[in-house]
Amino acid sequence: MKTKKLSLRGRIFLSMILLVLLASVLIAAVTIYQYNEEAQDYHKERLERKEENIRESIKYTIKETTYEVKTENIPLIFKDEIFEIANIHKLQINLYSLEGDLLKSSIPALQTDSLAICLESEVLNTLANTADHRYVRKKEENGQVFQSSYTYITDEKFKNIAILNLPYLENDDFLSKELNEFLLRLGYAYLFMILAAIVFAYFVSKYITRSLKTISDKMNEIRLEKRNKKIEIGSSSEEIETLVKSYNSMIDELEESAVKLATSEREQAWREMAKQVAHEIKNPLTPMRLSVQSFQRKFDPEDNNIHKKVEEYSNTLIQQIDMMSSIASAFSNFAKMPAQQSEVLNVVQIVKMALDIFNEHYISFETEEEEIIAKFDRTQLIRVVTNLVKNGIQAIPDDHPNPEIKVSVSTENENVLIAIEDNGHGITEENEDKVFEPKFTTKSSGMGLGLAMVKNIVEAYNGTIKFESKVGEGTTFLVGFPKE
Repeated sequence: MKTKKLSLRGRIFLSMILLVLLASVLIAAVTIYQYNEEAQDYHKERLERKEENIRESIKYTIKETTYEVKTENIPLIFKDEIFEIANIHKLQINLYSLEGDLLKSSIPALQTDSLAICLESEVLNTLANTADHRYVRKKEENGQVFQSSYTYITDEKFKNIAILNLPYLENDDFLSKELNEFLLRLGYAYLFMILAAIVFAYFVSKYITRSLKTISDKMNEIRLEKRNKKIEIGSSSEEIETLVKSYNSMIDELEESAVKLATSEREQAWREMAKQVAHEIKNPLTPMRLSVQSFQRKFDPEDNNIHKKVEEYSNTLIQQIDMMSSIASAFSNFAKMPAQQSEVLNVVQIVKMALDIFNEHYISFETEEEEIIAKFDRTQLIRVVTNLVKNGIQAIPDDHPNPEIKVSVSTENENVLIAIEDNGHGITEENEDKVFEPKFTTKSSGMGLGLAMVKNIVEAYNGTIKFESKVGEGTTFLVGFPKE
């Protein structure tokens, strides 16, 4: 069974409760075992006492009898006395001959059918061969436990004349009642102890884990992009203090590392941006330089086509200047965070408006509703759609037999979803992590700022942008942002 792991507090609490329960069960088990042992000792000693007292009574009867003391006269000697002795000691008495035949019993003659008329050979052999000439047999009938003791009766000269049998019923009703009452009182006591242990364990576990909970909460709040607070705990154990010191030391080191990392990233970003800007500006400067040098060598005021050549030269320079201007605008737009000038607008209408600037016949649009109202900047939303659609167009090869771009708008809960799907060449796995990086591009032209700018705009409005792509089948960009 795979379950969530118990917290330290839960384990401490559960361990204390289980410890009390285990102690309760163990003491109850020891009590019952001790009761059983004492009950057995009690019945054993009681039988021995009764047997000793009955033997004294029998000895006195034999001493006072007028009959000749021999086995054959046992029924006469104990004709009436056996009943008196049995009545005094509240125990049944059976007398057998040395051969195991029943001679006399203290129970009425009508009930002697339940007695063994002859003793088993096992009883006779054991009785004869033991050192103390005594044998006790235990048996269970109808849920009751009986003990039967067998010993010899001797005359004044210590000659065996008969076998004394004392059936003894182990009546545990009184002891069982006492045990049940004791266990009931013990149960009440342990119920109180368990309830007290639950309360005690709750507060103890809470106290022990309070400091750990504070440390855990602080660790969950750690962020690189913000200043993290140190932990301040008043009184705690030595181990907790060591842990807190280590955490606070880690926070200091983390902040130092974050500052160094941020500084390094900014410097690296500016270096990369500067190299990219320099590279892009050099591209139009080269043809401009070549045009000026060519014009210097071929300039002839007397040439009849001088006006045409000046016009061609001017057009070349203007074209390169426009390219430099577009480069500067692109970097400027990327560097500026889009201002969140939210306005209530119909997303469906704005997306349609953005698509109107494209002449490609294979661009299709679909929507679940004709009106999806949300808060967004109109200009920025158009920039998002146009950049993604333009990216899709550029991803489709010129020789593609069935180019297709599908744009759709829908809603999910309280979010607006815009999907742009193309069937171009797709994005390779090695390029998936670089798609939204500035200056990353797989095209021969462009500066790789379009998708980075789209991501910048979407995230500024608490939205998300992701994509799904298969090489050779196409790519789908999914833009989502809240309505409010």
